[in-house]
Amino acid sequence: MSFNRIYGLFLRHFFLISQSFPRIIDLIYWPVIQITLWGFISNFFASHSTYYNGAVGVILSCAILYDFLFRTSIGFNILFLEEIWSRNFTNLFIAPMKISEIIASLVFTALIRALIGLVPAILLTSPLFGISLLNLGIPLFFLFLSLYIFGITLGLLVSAGLLRFGPSFENISWSTLFLLAPFGCVYYPLETLPEIFQTIALGLPLVYIFEETRNILIHQTFNFENISKAFYLNVVYLIMAISVFYYSFAQARKKGSLINIGE
Repeated sequence: MSFNRIYGLFLRHFFLISQSFPRIIDLIYWPVIQITLWGFISNFFASHSTYYNGAVGVILSCAILYDFLFRTSIGFNILFLEEIWSRNFTNLFIAPMKISEIIASLVFTALIRALIGLVPAILLTSPLFGISLLNLGIPLFFLFLSLYIFGITLGLLVSAGLLRFGPSFENISWSTLFLLAPFGCVYYPLETLPEIFQTIALGLPLVYIFEETRNILIHQTFNFENISKAFYLNVVYLIMAISVFYYSFAQARKKGSLINIGE
């Protein structure tokens, strides 16, 4: 694996973002609007719900964490789609680029995209709502890291679908997280779900991440078991996603569909 090739592909996507004012606005606009909206909703529920009494900002904090996950996953997908839309994917191998190098560059660039959109929104929460994610303390790092890994995992799975089925799979890239969100228990405890759905939810790292977020903010305690379970599931799903991505690439190359992937 060559760092120079990874860095070169990273710069390609970074310049596309940094040199385009509309792209930067697009990255910042939606997180700011969404987090502002959930901020007012959070204040309302804090005033009218005994569950969130004394823990103003629980919903908003979960909304920020979920938006980071969403931006990471969608960011990875968009970067991959950029190569497809520009019909540039096969050109990358002239370098020659390895699949591992392409994945590595997209992983780092997706993080930059997510932070560009999320940091301004987070900075607004303190003056507007008097809430800071720093209230989560040291566990905040592990929560963000776990969400980042899961976002990359989803991005890899969707990109594998794009390799296998072509641009017709594009709509799935926008809907994946919306499908998982009800089972992720982002804004409500696990007990809210019907029992059969709880079984499904416990197989997702999201449940442990957001349950722990609420646990820290409401009960002021930290349960490392939730974090460890989330990381364990993340490792399993990440290995599976990488394997599926490599398999899809091999199949696409075998069938010769890589050449027409941008059409």
